[in-house]
Amino acid sequence: MADAAETGRPAFPPEFLWGCATSAYQIEGSPLADGAGVSNWHRFTHTPGRVRDGDTGDVACDHYRRWREDVALMRALGLRAYRFSIAWSRVLPAGRGRVNPQGIAFYDRLVDALLENGIRPMVTLYHWDLPAALDDRGGWLNPDMAGWFADYAQSVFRRLDDRVESWTTLNEPWVVSDGGYLHGVLAPGHRSLHEPPVVAHNLLRAHGAAVQAYRAEGRNRIGIVVNLEPKYPATQHPEDLAAAARADAYMNRQFLDPVFLGRYPDELREVFGDAWPDWPQDDFALIRQPVDFVGINYYTRSVTRHDPHAWPLRASGVPQKHATRTETGWEVFPQGLTDALMWVSERYHRPPIYITENGAAFYDPPTAANGRIEDPLRTAYLRAHLRAAQAALRRGADLRGYFVWSLLDNFEWAHGYAKRFGIVHVDYATQQRTPKDSARFYADVIATHGAALAAEIRGAG
Repeated sequence: MADAAETGRPAFPPEFLWGCATSAYQIEGSPLADGAGVSNWHRFTHTPGRVRDGDTGDVACDHYRRWREDVALMRALGLRAYRFSIAWSRVLPAGRGRVNPQGIAFYDRLVDALLENGIRPMVTLYHWDLPAALDDRGGWLNPDMAGWFADYAQSVFRRLDDRVESWTTLNEPWVVSDGGYLHGVLAPGHRSLHEPPVVAHNLLRAHGAAVQAYRAEGRNRIGIVVNLEPKYPATQHPEDLAAAARADAYMNRQFLDPVFLGRYPDELREVFGDAWPDWPQDDFALIRQPVDFVGINYYTRSVTRHDPHAWPLRASGVPQKHATRTETGWEVFPQGLTDALMWVSERYHRPPIYITENGAAFYDPPTAANGRIEDPLRTAYLRAHLRAAQAALRRGADLRGYFVWSLLDNFEWAHGYAKRFGIVHVDYATQQRTPKDSARFYADVIATHGAALAAEIRGAG
């Protein structure tokens, strides 16, 4: 069968959703405004030595006050969708109980404005910022978190589901367990071998409980978002093959296998040893709630070798010679996106997929006299990864949409403001927004529904 590049048809399906993504703590600022409660990330950033240069999200992109300007910017770029997260502690200051009317009203207004401008909201319930009041009660180590999360989710569903068509429960739960509880580089800053399995399991139980809550009264669609990093063995030596399998189980299969297959990968017991618990089978019935789609965040790959000194996986990445790397040190490898999409399609019986994050941090030069910010490396990154997405479509992946990370330069967690992922530049001193050349490129892709990419592929062929 001839593909789109051969026939001249659009490179992407007619209903393909073009968007950008952000998260609450990274852009909103005003973390304690209008009755909001303290979050674990507010507390983490105000702890000396936790974040580069002592940066915090207290102002960030000031989106809490400048959201109208940002929605107008989205419209100017032609976005069809916008993925953002809810700050749990803004809606429920104590994490549970009383809803803060001013907090939920902010998201109410934002959703209305998006729809008025022809932009579909995709709402993430949890993007790492946990109410500090719940962190004080053990956070994700507490088995009651599943019920608390479902109650929070239900309060948001009841307010917004009449206008929000797509929901995601968790964003990158692996990062929460690995960065927050294994290595301690993210909130809440724990370093333990015994805590991450418990945290991961409670995150998955919370996901399942939230999906159950949504099925009880929601009317649209709900899924989960995971970050995937394909693990390619450095050699075909049995030790390297086993190391790649452990790394893949830990990062890629740990959260998707329970959701879709109702079990954990066998390799996790090898990774954690005595720290790996025996889980009640009833928990998997809760976790394995049917989802309407899966979101994939993709940035890079890992070529993996056996490393007896790498705790706890006994596996480490092998830097590739002559590779282009982003400012976060990640190899630019578009083929990994195609491989990740096809792996999910084949392993989990072809679920609907959205690429919910894809982007890169590169150095941005000062604004030119003509108001332009030239970012050719980011533009090339997006172009190559959109081609990789199209390749997966041609091979049969049920890919429904693509969201650039990120709309705006923002607070990049432990990196503070040192890394810029945005297609729109933010001057943090003045809060002036300036679309970069990558934003202009992406606007053209949206306006032509990817036809320009298809033309490039035909020309290259």
